[in-house]
Amino acid sequence: MPLRVETSALVSIAVALLLVWLLPLPRSVAQAPNRAVVLELDGPIGPGMADYLVRGIEAAAARSAPLAIIEMDTPGGLDSSMREIIQAILASPVPVATYVSPSGARAASAGAYILIASHVAAMAPATNVGAATPVAIGGGGLPFGGGDDEKPEEESGAEDKPAAPRTPMQAKAVNDAVAYIRSLADLRGRDADWAESAVREAASLSARAAVEANVADFVVGGIEALLAAADGMTVTVGEATMTIATRGAEIERAPPGWRARLLAVITNPNVALILMMIGIYGIIFELINPGSIFPGTIGAISLLLGLYALAILPIDYAGLALILLGLALMTAEAFAPSFGILGIGGAAAFAIGAAVLVDTEMPGFGVSYPVIAALVIVSLGFSLIVLRALFRSRRFRVVSGREEMLGMRAKVQDWTDGRGHVFLRGERWRAVSSTPLVPGQTVRIRRIDGLTLEVEPEKTAEE
Repeated sequence: MPLRVETSALVSIAVALLLVWLLPLPRSVAQAPNRAVVLELDGPIGPGMADYLVRGIEAAAARSAPLAIIEMDTPGGLDSSMREIIQAILASPVPVATYVSPSGARAASAGAYILIASHVAAMAPATNVGAATPVAIGGGGLPFGGGDDEKPEEESGAEDKPAAPRTPMQAKAVNDAVAYIRSLADLRGRDADWAESAVREAASLSARAAVEANVADFVVGGIEALLAAADGMTVTVGEATMTIATRGAEIERAPPGWRARLLAVITNPNVALILMMIGIYGIIFELINPGSIFPGTIGAISLLLGLYALAILPIDYAGLALILLGLALMTAEAFAPSFGILGIGGAAAFAIGAAVLVDTEMPGFGVSYPVIAALVIVSLGFSLIVLRALFRSRRFRVVSGREEMLGMRAKVQDWTDGRGHVFLRGERWRAVSSTPLVPGQTVRIRRIDGLTLEVEPEKTAEE
């Protein structure tokens, strides 16, 4: 009996300890480690990058990180994606710092907006910010420049300033961009006049000049130095004022995951076009050879991915319509051979549509002409294969239908006055012939008239 009591007590203690270990501890005890989350913005700003940064900022807020850091090196990107990122920064309950790094990096175009919108703006030595003039208007958003034609600050002068907007649409785009960047600069207490000049005049600043012009907060040589410089800063987060506490904070890097990498790949216009071509040809092969399964499955997946990518990219719908027309004509060539007319016309429509699908001035989102040429060559090659198969089929003997019976052998069953019956492939047919025949004789079919066969005697080797 005492043994049973001691055993029960031990079990109760073990269960109690297990429950204490499993139950959540009070916030003061179970506080998460003091870690600053570092996100990586390297390259053009598109839908995939926006999805990654928005999710990263939300994850940092869910973990109550003292600071979320966007390590940036970008030539610019899409206006719609840039605004998604800025909206996430403005709505974030934790401070967000943008750090232009490493040395030699830039926060050009859309990157300048993100830097100005952040709670903390930091730059590494030998970096630059600016050149935020909108250069084109796309179907799904305003793309920003930042390509290789941008000039450093010391090379830019009055004679290098962009020309004034030439159309009402251009003026509308520029004025909208100016109002947006000025509102962000006013919100963060930065120089709104320089921000406007970055849009209207493509102005650009080096790291030191940006700090002197009240565009950036400080120049630091690494993430650790950034955490030390940001510690104790007072920033406005939402409607509240917050003091950044990053002393002793650890650094936790959160590189793009598979989702962000997949979105970055498929939202490349070149990849989207290739996926659409694979999808169309996969479906064509499946329809030509029903039951293959593999081509149809791969084709359907590729086509859906390609259409998804085009749906979230700023595209010209006339270009998309030409691409779809070209694909439809090339598909029709496989089922209604037109001696290459449909295939060649489809390839031409596809090439023109791909060339105008996305504005090539957008950094990282232009359609590569070598890719277009390769796809057109593949399409023409497919049309040539279909055309060659058509010509070869015309030389082959017919193997089905009434025409198949021409030249076939039959046996005479009965014959009277040029008429009688012959036995052919298990069937009894009426037959006529201008040559006298006898039962049992082998004949060949010359012509078919309704249900009557015209036959002639089979020639022997001596004949």
